[in-house]
This record gives sequence, C-alpha cells and structure tokens, in this order.
Amino acid sequence: MKSFTIAALAALSGHAAAHATFQQLWVDGVDYGSQCARLPGSNSPVTDVSSTAIRCNAGSRAARAKCPVRAGGTVTVEMHQQNGDRSCANEAIGGAHHGPVIVYMSKVSDASTADGSSGWFKVFQDGWAKNPSGRVGDDDFWGTKDLNKCCGKMDVKIPADLAPGDYLLRAEAIALHTAGGSGGAQFYMTCYQLTVTGSGSASPPTVSFPGAYRASDPGILVNIHGALSGYTVPGPSVYAGGSTKTAGSACTGCESTCAVGSGPTATLTQAPPTSTATSTPGGGNPGGCTAAKYQQCGGTGYTGCTNCASGSTCSAVSPPHYSQCL
Repeated sequence: MKSFTIAALAALSGHAAAHATFQQLWVDGVDYGSQCARLPGSNSPVTDVSSTAIRCNAGSRAARAKCPVRAGGTVTVEMHQQNGDRSCANEAIGGAHHGPVIVYMSKVSDASTADGSSGWFKVFQDGWAKNPSGRVGDDDFWGTKDLNKCCGKMDVKIPADLAPGDYLLRAEAIALHTAGGSGGAQFYMTCYQLTVTGSGSASPPTVSFPGAYRASDPGILVNIHGALSGYTVPGPSVYAGGSTKTAGSACTGCESTCAVGSGPTATLTQAPPTSTATSTPGGGNPGGCTAAKYQQCGGTGYTGCTNCASGSTCSAVSPPHYSQCL
C-alpha cells in the first residue's frame, strides 16, 4: 500500500503542470510545423469519452492548410507540454502521465471543413510492455515514455493501400495516472488535416467518436500504480496497412534524426485542393497529365504526373523520397 500511495501522490503532484498537446507534423522527414494541426484551445485533457470533444479535442478549429502525404509514406506527430515549445530539454508529457499513444485516420470530403463525425480507423499504436525490473505499472514501458525519449516525436506509417483524397489524422495520448476511478483517464488528442496521394482503393472498417471508447474499458479504467500482468489498448485493432511500436523500443527514423532547424521545412500558403491530379488523354503516361499545386509530382516509387499546374514547379521537399508542386 505504501508504494501505491507514493506513486499516486507523485503522479498527482505533476498533474497540473504536465498537460500537453500534439502540435507539429513531419511528412517523410519534412517539418511542416503546426500548419495543418487543429490545435486545441488549451493543453488540458478531455476526460469524458461520451463528449464530441473526444474527436479532435475541445476548442479546436480548422487549420489553415492541409499537409500533403503519399500513401505508404511516414508522418511524425510531435507533442510538447507548452504551445510552441519544441525543446528536447523538457519532457513531451511529464508528471508521470503514463499510457498508450494511438493514431487514427478518417476519410473525409474536405479536411478543412470535416467535423470528425465520419468513421475512424486505427493506423498506429504504441501501448505497454512489461519491465522485468519494475514492480508496478508506473515502472513499465509505455507509449508516452517513448514520446519523452524521442523528443515528443512518434513515427506513423500511412497505409500504402489507402484511397487518395482528404483525411483527418487523430493523434492521441491517454494518461492513466489517475485512471483507477471512472472518468480519471486523461485523453490528449489533436487532429491534423491531410491530403493523401496514391493509387490505392482501400476503405478500412471504422469506429465512431464518441462511441469507440467506454469509461469502463479495461485500458481506460485501470490502476497502473499496482502490478500489471497485461494491458489492453483501447479501441479497435490496428488496420492491416498500419503499424505498431513496442513500448520501450529505441527511437528510429524521424524520431531519432529529425531536429528542428537542421532539416528540410515546407511552407503551405493555403489549403491544397481536395482534387487529385487530373489526367489528360494518354493516361498512365506521367508526361501526359498535370498535378495540381501542392500535389505530389515525384519521388521514390512515384509513377504519377510529373508536370505541375501553371504557377507551380515540381520541387524536392524530401529528396529523394518526395517532390511536390510548389
């Protein structure tokens, strides 16, 4: 009982100061900052899973742009405690806010106006793993601990078979330090506006928010201050084209190498159009069609249009992986 009390008090002592927000997005190693992030009104959590705020957070508003992403590419979500702070000297989410990191996507007609009421499918999770040297759940490995280890960054694969078009991407961290009682779990989420390019046609099965979570779910109503023999990440299984990370594993990819100010960045002046590249007679010939402004026009494995619409030029934003009409 003593160890539980100490752990619980330690968690509560950091409660107010350790709130956090997913703020930035990297696309195949290119830093887009917060341009396509629907930043919430504050860094406070949502605690009511039956509220519509569980979709994209309370007080969030449409972002000014949509980030272009190729199906099969990798986005890197980035979390920090304070708005605009990207320093690795501070924990991404502190105060012993241990729990899973989960990412969903939702196909929408226009990411700049969608309200999150359409269906969501899970594309990523980093949950829990037993620490053989630990005694209680606080000592175990968690997705949020991986966020802290990787300077707030988490790599997320975009399924290669997704149909092109607009999507919302919902990044979420669930803090379980006060989850021993109903309504105690804390949900921190941000929605990003994406335009996905590619030639896939998949339409994964979906769940709804609210509806996907119940306050009584074993991954939501749980005491992590006692010993855990297992943990069930809330929500559906990860879609087959998605990915998982084992809690406690090393930072890899952009998590490890992407640093603010020392790599490629991209500036979006307005939201890209929802339409994909328009083919002209001779379809299948990259030289016989035109990619709209902000659409992909080149990169490793790319077979689509290489000519850009008038007023834009095909520019390498993440060479050799991704080129875009800018």
